[in-house]
Amino acid sequence: MLNWLRRLTGRKAAAGTARRVRARYDAALTTDENRRHWANADALSADASNSPEVRRTLRNRARYEVANNSYAKGIILTLANDSIGTGPRLQMLTTDVDVNRVLEREFGKWAQAINLAEKLRTMRVARATDGEAFALLTSNEKLGTPVTLDLRLVEAEQVTTPSLQFGKPGAVDGMEFDSFGNPALFHILRYHPGDTVFEATCDALPASAVIHYFRCDRPGQHRGVPDITPALPLFAQLRRFTLAVIAAAETAADFAGILYTDAPANGEAESVEPMDTIELERRALLTMPGGWKMSQMTAEQPGTNNLRRFQIAFSSRIVLALPPDADERFAANRPGRTPISFGDRE
Repeated sequence: MLNWLRRLTGRKAAAGTARRVRARYDAALTTDENRRHWANADALSADASNSPEVRRTLRNRARYEVANNSYAKGIILTLANDSIGTGPRLQMLTTDVDVNRVLEREFGKWAQAINLAEKLRTMRVARATDGEAFALLTSNEKLGTPVTLDLRLVEAEQVTTPSLQFGKPGAVDGMEFDSFGNPALFHILRYHPGDTVFEATCDALPASAVIHYFRCDRPGQHRGVPDITPALPLFAQLRRFTLAVIAAAETAADFAGILYTDAPANGEAESVEPMDTIELERRALLTMPGGWKMSQMTAEQPGTNNLRRFQIAFSSRIVLALPPDADERFAANRPGRTPISFGDRE
């Protein structure tokens, strides 16, 4: 075997020629068939792709679909309930059992006072429909608990920089970063842009006082897009197919029967007025004109029998964009913060 390799390599060296290998990927080819499919592919960065205009459009469409589509609403609510459950619970593991019990009980009271579980579920829904959720760490003196820490949720529209200069280094819409790339400041509007009362005044809050919850899909990405973005066209198609099946079934049910004849155009058949209607009575025999037959309309396409299979197939494709957050950890986007794992799940 070794001698065969020596002879093989020796002949190549003696020839003194190098063989150039050319390889290519089918997906890298641009043909007449795939030209339109790849027309929107670009080389923008993560932040440039998720520009304020793009995020606004995706956010509005995702909210509209979830608000008007029972499938989308059910999937998002199930995801939030499964991810958060009844909320986080504190488990102390010190050697003092009494201290552990007291701290765990006080944490439960504080979480109930600020309605922590509901706020976390709202943040999970917001990440799926808005792309991101923001929570401000504030002090609420009216909680009635020794700890006055509270969470105040704000929507993604409020985290923006109205006076942001295009191409400003170390900053994106609503955020500024330090020299290490860590979030340093968040610019948060005092009022929602879509509210009846609005002023373009924003407060610059330190990153230590803001929780930014989103899914980072690309390196260098700082703002999120809705989790259901890849499934938005599927939701629309699912609604359209369902409505089409219902319309086909209603159309077939509107006509009790149709008269038709197998006779040729000039054949022997009694004259019947075209598009005429016949009143039918229940449990009655009906005689047809000579040469004519009666049949019922059937919903051929889209078929009502395929609706369930279509719904299951599309629902399976939709949920692929929304993996369950079983291993997800909820933490602030500042360095050194210990993640909090969720407890009971419903």
